[in-house]
Amino acid sequence: MRADVKSDLIIWACERVGESVDSLAQKQPLRKLHTWITGETKPTLKQLEYFAKVTHTPFGYFFLPQPPKESVPITDLRTIGNEHIENPSPDLLDTLYICQQRQEWYQEFARFMGETPLPFVGSASLKNNVIEVAQSISKALGFDVEARCEMANWTEALRHFISQADSIGIMVMVSGIVGSNTHRPLNPQEFRGFALSDQLAPLVFINGKDTKAAQMFTLAHELAHIWLGETALSDIGPVSSVSNEVELWCNEVAAELLAPLDTLANIYRGDISLREELDLLAKYFKVSTLVILRRLYDAGKLTHDELWIAYEAELKRLLSIKKTSGGNFYLTLPVRVSKRFARAIVCSTLEGQTLHRDAFRLLGCSKISAFHELGRQLGVLY
Repeated sequence: MRADVKSDLIIWACERVGESVDSLAQKQPLRKLHTWITGETKPTLKQLEYFAKVTHTPFGYFFLPQPPKESVPITDLRTIGNEHIENPSPDLLDTLYICQQRQEWYQEFARFMGETPLPFVGSASLKNNVIEVAQSISKALGFDVEARCEMANWTEALRHFISQADSIGIMVMVSGIVGSNTHRPLNPQEFRGFALSDQLAPLVFINGKDTKAAQMFTLAHELAHIWLGETALSDIGPVSSVSNEVELWCNEVAAELLAPLDTLANIYRGDISLREELDLLAKYFKVSTLVILRRLYDAGKLTHDELWIAYEAELKRLLSIKKTSGGNFYLTLPVRVSKRFARAIVCSTLEGQTLHRDAFRLLGCSKISAFHELGRQLGVLY
């Protein structure tokens, strides 16, 4: 049986994953892709299913009369210049959808467990003083700058930061791939993170393809969104030119949370080179050197022109540093889905409240042995 698919849907599916028709036609099952477009032949259902898989396109889309207009399902604050970014990638959309599904599951779980609304969600507004909000977040988390200074590296500091957020009820998910598909890496140039605000199940997602130091800023920025009670998608950095007042406010809160100006003033040397100053302060606060550049500007230590010249040079240096990836599945999975969520869904499944099928789908695992080992690693199964 063959499917009657309009040519513009075939072309659209290629474009949405950033592939040319020629490159996809190199794959054996798609060798007649050009003839599907010209109408000389029609794909079999099996061929069309394969095409849907490699283009990460819902199979039913190919039977629409025209390509659908896809949009991000939450408030999208990403911009290039002052223009909103159009055409989200399938990787971004699928990541958002799975996080929304996890949040919906946890909302029901929290209600079943009798959990009460978290008081900090939506407790701030844009009218609130940035320093006071940063202090509020710091107090709620037990976020101690001096303790962070003593940590060995950025990875340890980020892990501790995430754990603090998890302990007060915020699910923090960090992943550089879609679900558990290592062949679908996320692009930090498209987005750095997002916040799904909710009184019972606030969720923060961080693009794990960013550096650990950059992830620190993203988490701080998205926590500011949670304090505002705002669900939003972000691509900002500490030195981004931001016109949106929400993103500007969240940036200021994040910068003050990570590197308070009064503390920075006490540590700032001023008698060493900017390179040495950046490394010294970044190591102390366990943040990106880009955050330090922003804070030096905020403190009046750099002019606007000096900031941007140094920023461009520093960004180029950071992008040249190779990143490592991979790791133990049972250690990385709780990071991808948050330990809070992983513990909850494993316990619920073992108690018979959640189907194994649903748990596997939301966790991104496919074997019962992997599920049980995850439970043991989380300390909920012995």
